Amino acid sequence: MRFAHPALLLLLLLIPALLWWRSRRRGTAINFPDSALLNRLPVSWAVRIQPLLSVLYAAGLACLIIAIARPQRGLSESRVNTEGVDIVLLLDLSTSMDTPDFARNGRRQTRIDSAKQVISDFIAKRKDDRIGMVGFAALPYSIAPLTLDHSWLVQRMDGLQTGMLEDGTAIGDAIASAINRLRDSEAKSRIVILVTDGENNRGELTPENAAQAAAALGIKIYTIGIGGGLPVRQGFFFQAPQQIDTTTLEEVAKISDGEFFRAKDLATLKAVYDEIDRLEKTEIEMMQFTRFEEKSGGWLIAALIFLTLEKLGSLSRFGRITS
Repeated sequence: MRFAHPALLLLLLLIPALLWWRSRRRGTAINFPDSALLNRLPVSWAVRIQPLLSVLYAAGLACLIIAIARPQRGLSESRVNTEGVDIVLLLDLSTSMDTPDFARNGRRQTRIDSAKQVISDFIAKRKDDRIGMVGFAALPYSIAPLTLDHSWLVQRMDGLQTGMLEDGTAIGDAIASAINRLRDSEAKSRIVILVTDGENNRGELTPENAAQAAAALGIKIYTIGIGGGLPVRQGFFFQAPQQIDTTTLEEVAKISDGEFFRAKDLATLKAVYDEIDRLEKTEIEMMQFTRFEEKSGGWLIAALIFLTLEKLGSLSRFGRITS
């Protein structure tokens, strides 16, 4: 509650003076030589009620002063303007992603399961962004278009596994597929996050050419080379880790003004997605304002009621009684 004209509330201090002045100008009292006899007379209810007129008068003036000071009740409102980021996630589904060289809680975990776990956490943090997903092996496979329905997106991702597509790693074609999904986006920032554990060995488009197309459209590509952490036993021998073409991944990121990351374990992979989350913040602008609702009406009505009752009482026999 606030008052539009709070200085007018100082008029409340004048009410006692007005009551005193009002009592002084009442009619002249009749003097009796001996009031002892009158004091022994019973006091009528009309005499007892008569001081109430002054209370009604004071209350009416107080309500009137409060009304002209314009009491107002604040109604807070807010408006949120969001400039989101459109993101396409590229996930390698080649059979090498089944390599169990990651660990979680002391137990081995495959690369693809580790990637899906971290990606799911990343999606949960991006509530205001549209996110799509493309899986790829020898060719790209659209998993989900850009959407704000992140629970549905995670559900679609959970069903992914290696072997769904012909084996291979078509990084260039996968990037081109992601670009097509972002081409018509009007988001302030458009990014592609590529996760792979190999090198481009399939498809028609080279990763570098695809990156140049992304750069021309203002789309940044973050590349993540995953795997090569724990040694993997195969029979009596340890399997040599698959080579990751870090040179190409670095070049793709550089061309598109993105960044390249290397993740050999689960903790590092989480840190990579946390870093991307930090770099690509969604801008949320909140405008807070307050509108005020006038509350003078109730005080004016109260003032009218009190002053009307006082006036009616003054015109009756109550008002002609002096103490």
